[in-house]
Amino acid sequence: MSEVKKKVLILGMAGGLAQITTRLLLSEHPEWSVLGIDTRPLENVATMPGLETLSMKYSRGNFENLFRSHHFDAVLHLGRISHSSNDADILAKRLELSVMGTSRILDLCLRSGVGKVIILSTFHVYGALPDNSIFLAEDAPLKASIKHPDLRDVIEMDQMCGNFMWKHQNELSTVVLRPCNIIGTQIQNSMSRFLTNHLSLRPIDYNPFFQFIHEFDMAQILVRSLNELPTGTYNVAGSEFISLREALDIVGSRGLPFPITLANGLNDVLKVFKIDVPDYLLDYLKFSCLIDNQLLRKQLGDDFLRFGIKETLELIRLR
Repeated sequence: MSEVKKKVLILGMAGGLAQITTRLLLSEHPEWSVLGIDTRPLENVATMPGLETLSMKYSRGNFENLFRSHHFDAVLHLGRISHSSNDADILAKRLELSVMGTSRILDLCLRSGVGKVIILSTFHVYGALPDNSIFLAEDAPLKASIKHPDLRDVIEMDQMCGNFMWKHQNELSTVVLRPCNIIGTQIQNSMSRFLTNHLSLRPIDYNPFFQFIHEFDMAQILVRSLNELPTGTYNVAGSEFISLREALDIVGSRGLPFPITLANGLNDVLKVFKIDVPDYLLDYLKFSCLIDNQLLRKQLGDDFLRFGIKETLELIRLR
């Protein structure tokens, strides 16, 4: 990698994945600088040489001022609002951030001469459906919103980024990453919370397969994406997969055995006790959704992960 000083903008700095990514980036490139922004408070973000943080509203005016005041060589868009709520206000905010906010950022990157943009999407755009192929490639249709309209913002963002990417491929290098389930102790996403709860839903009549990636490995791929991934969309997963029951056993979660027909009603009851499993995740307790990683392996090599799937699960094991 070049030793030339570079400035990187990271959106979603309050999240654990963004903070791990920043530590890795600045440890590998101490001569670089990072500006981390978020709409959420940033008091708990650890200070480190080369990092500046800013809490701001994601508005057109604020973004224009940001790009006017700084020259960014690369942008990592890691800021997505959780899909754990179907509240109308939250849905509207997600659409504004995921679709309109991302569109503004891409336009400003293009106009400001940014060299590389990394967009964090998710494998959830494919949806867990009974007619899925065994392994879904990047050109598989994005069907998640057919049953779950609350995922529409993620799919629209993913598709918008894809259209922008190929339209402007000669002016700006854009990479869209669709990772499998990212889990770890420093991120508070739905899957990490699900696995580490003794009341996790454990269907007795279905046992689908899952893919997991450790938060450190995901952060390392984000860092490597800056210089090693050409323009394109990439599924992010290892070559291993594991059944839900085995995953829960490794983590040490007893789970709550139930027939899948009671899933929705039982999930409603759990929400009363603040155990909130997004409704769309219930489909993944019934149908497998495994993604193909050939494109990523072609660019990063076969051994691009530090942690195997069982070790990844062991590291969040309940004590």
